[in-house]
Amino acid sequence: MAQKVVIIGHGYTSRLGIIRSLGVMGYDVIVIAMVTHGWWGRLIRFNGGKPIDCYSKYVHQMFYCRTKDGEDLIQLLLNHCVDARQKVIIIPDSDFSAAVIDKNQERLREHFLFPHIHHKPGAVVDWMDKVKQKELAKQVGMNVAKACVVEIRNRQYEIPSAVSYPCFTKPLATIAGGKDFLRRCNNETELRTVLELAGNLGDVSVLVEEYKEIGTEYAVLGFSSGEDVIIPGVVQILMMAHGGHYGVACQGKVMPVEGFEQLISQFRQFVLQIGYVGLFDIDFYESGGTLYFGELNLRFGGSGYAITKMGVNLPAMLVKHLRGEDYSEIPDMIKGTSTYVNERMCIDDWISHYITEHEYNSIINGAGIKFVYDADDLFPYFRMKHFFRLQRIKRVLKKWLKR
Repeated sequence: MAQKVVIIGHGYTSRLGIIRSLGVMGYDVIVIAMVTHGWWGRLIRFNGGKPIDCYSKYVHQMFYCRTKDGEDLIQLLLNHCVDARQKVIIIPDSDFSAAVIDKNQERLREHFLFPHIHHKPGAVVDWMDKVKQKELAKQVGMNVAKACVVEIRNRQYEIPSAVSYPCFTKPLATIAGGKDFLRRCNNETELRTVLELAGNLGDVSVLVEEYKEIGTEYAVLGFSSGEDVIIPGVVQILMMAHGGHYGVACQGKVMPVEGFEQLISQFRQFVLQIGYVGLFDIDFYESGGTLYFGELNLRFGGSGYAITKMGVNLPAMLVKHLRGEDYSEIPDMIKGTSTYVNERMCIDDWISHYITEHEYNSIINGAGIKFVYDADDLFPYFRMKHFFRLQRIKRVLKKWLKR
């Protein structure tokens, strides 16, 4: 009997990478797509049909769940994803879904297996705190930018005297805020503008960091069994997406760990001290010739499929470990280098006029690894091309109507 795995997330390209990584191993894949609902109360579904990743031949079932509705997600899992013959594995692919699974371990553990920290409910959420992450990063010898926290309560806050300008703002925990609060603030007026916007969410905490001029951004993706941490390579970010996808890699390069050995060793210590079991993604960057820790994401990173395509199947390692099986037969280090592209980010940048169609085609054609196109699983690519054609027609019509 094939192992069932539920993948939960908001973005189709990241989910698709996990779907394919597990599908080729023969696992039965179920997808829960977290989607918004309109003012009329109905769920907004992708382009009138299924999300692009759910056209993959590896998807056996898919469900919709309302974004940010944790109880709806738990009920969906318990009512539709339980299998009396086995414990079903859950892989959260967003900070929100990871937090919901973590907080509801007691309700889920009878029927499901999932990432955890010592099986302690709420422990994963605790480690989403960026200040807590920075403190541990310093303890294991990593460089971190100076930072302080602004607590907003009933829209009231005080800016600590330690803040210097320019500075950079982030939500203290990703699930508590959005990309709107990832901002460079050149002065107190700009900082107050961000804090006022954050206060609209309610009582939140905002991290205010020393601003660093970033030369190059990087990421490592890995798997931790709680006793062993595998980091097979390094991802160099070549281009970030724009607009609503700020902070998401559009184009990157995957390479071996050579040259980063000391930092990789520190990352392993970092994850081991947390005690995490699951997939993870650590962002770091170079500024002024020094490498700085950015943040830890306790989920598979958006660039994760590039690691799979380079021969290291991290999601399969997690499934095997949760099943009590030996994962050592799976290669744990990548060899060689390759560029990758997230086609969805490119399409959205083209739609929003950040890049031209010529630039779009150049980026797509120059990539060795594509997140949507796969010769062995073409239907998601066909649906993406259909969406691209529709957007091209809309653009032509808009130009014609403006004449």
